[in-house]
Amino acid sequence: MNPKEIAKNAFLYLDEKKAIDIKIIDISKISVIADYFIICGGSNSRQVKAIAENVEEKLGKAGVIPKSTEGYQNANWILLDYQDVIIHIFNQEQRLFYDLERIWSDGNFVEVSDL
Repeated sequence: MNPKEIAKNAFLYLDEKKAIDIKIIDISKISVIADYFIICGGSNSRQVKAIAENVEEKLGKAGVIPKSTEGYQNANWILLDYQDVIIHIFNQEQRLFYDLERIWSDGNFVEVSDL
């Protein structure tokens, strides 16, 4: 799968578990870290963990394995690193505190229909 396909599928899997306010940011022109950041929230740590597990399971079935994962223990902020697509799943408090949407606002916010 190419980065656009990973981002699109990840969005769908996040949405399946009712992730809150999913944002896709194309950062390919402003950073070499990745092509896309996907940022979303969960209402509590249990939901944050369920969202992340769903994405990992469904992408894994398609043969897409994360390079690394972080944050499962506390589940306040789980990061799934698929190299060209990095997924951030926050609880609401951490999302407001880190405000990645503002930090990466130089990127292009993308609608899933455009992928």
